[in-house]
Amino acid sequence: MNGNCTFCDIANGTRSASVVYADELTMAFIDIRQFHSGHTLVIPRRHVDDIRHLDETTGAAVMATLIRVTRAVDAAFPNDGMSLWHSIGPAAFQEVPHVHFHIHPRKTADGFLRVYPHTPPTTDELTRDEFAARIRLFL
Repeated sequence: MNGNCTFCDIANGTRSASVVYADELTMAFIDIRQFHSGHTLVIPRRHVDDIRHLDETTGAAVMATLIRVTRAVDAAFPNDGMSLWHSIGPAAFQEVPHVHFHIHPRKTADGFLRVYPHTPPTTDELTRDEFAARIRLFL
């Protein structure tokens, strides 16, 4: 546990949260910011800065909770779709350095979370194959 981590404090019960679900390895709670009603966070109880440092057992538990809670948010709040995301580091606007996934109900044309600031170019197949080979070297 990190002594300065808001999410660790929530996981160990020293900070309040509107808890949706909790088990031995994970928990889900309502985000304090609600662009659309139902915005929920899923975290591992154990402190891990980001997904790159998450062990497979905890990762599988987080994914199971993410699936279960996403279905519940979808059923509980009217939406035209859902966005799920995890940010890593300042360039991706990670605000709390503890693995967390956002579950966010969406409305058509709400302008929230635009993936690209403009349409990116299409990369040719040879370049995509080179990128895939480069990544495979590290698997």
